[in-house]
Amino acid sequence: MRKEVDVTILVIAEHDNIALKAITLNTVAAAQKLGGEVHVLVAGYRAGAVAATVANIAGVAKTLLADAPQLCEGLAENIEATVLSIARQYTHIVLPATTYGKNIAPRLAAKLDVAQISDITAIIRTDIFERPIYAGNAIATVQSVDSIKVITIRGTAFNPVSADGGSTPIQVIKAAAAVPSVSFVSRNLRKLNRPELTSARVIVSGGRGLGSKKNYAHMLGPLADKLGAALGASRAAVEEGYAPNDYQIGQSGKIVAPQLYIAIGISGAIQHVAGMKDSKVIVAINKDPEAPIFDVADYGLVGDLFMLIPELVNALHVYQKK
Repeated sequence: MRKEVDVTILVIAEHDNIALKAITLNTVAAAQKLGGEVHVLVAGYRAGAVAATVANIAGVAKTLLADAPQLCEGLAENIEATVLSIARQYTHIVLPATTYGKNIAPRLAAKLDVAQISDITAIIRTDIFERPIYAGNAIATVQSVDSIKVITIRGTAFNPVSADGGSTPIQVIKAAAAVPSVSFVSRNLRKLNRPELTSARVIVSGGRGLGSKKNYAHMLGPLADKLGAALGASRAAVEEGYAPNDYQIGQSGKIVAPQLYIAIGISGAIQHVAGMKDSKVIVAINKDPEAPIFDVADYGLVGDLFMLIPELVNALHVYQKK
């Protein structure tokens, strides 16, 4: 008979010291499915406002705040050291499968000498999980016998918990000393006037069919403006230089699940589809009626995108004026 153990979960919050990232709400939702008490760690500098936000999240039992200058820039080595100081109090350590989470989780798992369980989409039991493999074409069921399970979750697989309704105490914990072998040099941030890709309700995404960086901007920009949408791109479009790397959607890019995903000039390679197939409504525009993207699309429009997109933008303009 399997021995039952008390389950206590630590969620590592993703934030920028000012605001909590929305993906943390999905991560807490996944953690709650494990059935134990959920604690959330905010590791940062002058991040009291973030901790206060976390304390209001429904279903969080305790908010931990590690506040120190060495945690300001989110260096994985420094966050890892702080988490390790409390890690053995928990049966599960849960992070989002974002760049942030993927940077920290492997370090934690290695130091704890446990296997990392990556990108899970379902929780069967406290020790059994589902995760996609082969670009989402198959689902693997994995079991871990490790005493501490380090997990990253696919945010699109778990509906976010409410950001309100909780009222938990904030416990200040000591941050570990800075790791001397690493230091922060600089960070170049792209300021966007559009929604963040992973939390956008509407995404307009372009592929190689656009032909150039100029066409990408000229065709997709006005449509995204009309819809209040984020801009995305296929791997091919990014490799051709049409769009920056952080626009890439797919298995090797970002995983998204907006209410509306519009794929323009995208053929529908498996790795791209793996990153957007959970979208609520998928619209595909492509001149090739046999393009694989139409296999996953709810609505398809076959034709020359250079004619269709301006017509669509104009139709939206007329509709919005009415």
